[in-house]
Amino acid sequence: MKEYKILSWNVNGIRAIAKKGFLDWFKKEDPDILCLQETKAWEEQLDESLTNVDGYHFYFSQAYKKGYSGTKYFLLS
Repeated sequence: MKEYKILSWNVNGIRAIAKKGFLDWFKKEDPDILCLQETKAWEEQLDESLTNVDGYHFYFSQAYKKGYSGTKYFLLS
């Protein structure tokens, strides 16, 4: 049976963690699936480095009001 590494993190703002080395951490952890909650951003507010990670498919669900909630998923291709 194949094992998967699944990580889930309530980030309280994806743009804030991006400034604090999120992508380096993500590459080091190398999860099969990463789920981020409380992203507090709309997809168009994110830098391409956060929406285009080699080897992963990206899914995003944003809140109706900017600055609230939101989830993001990285799934290994």
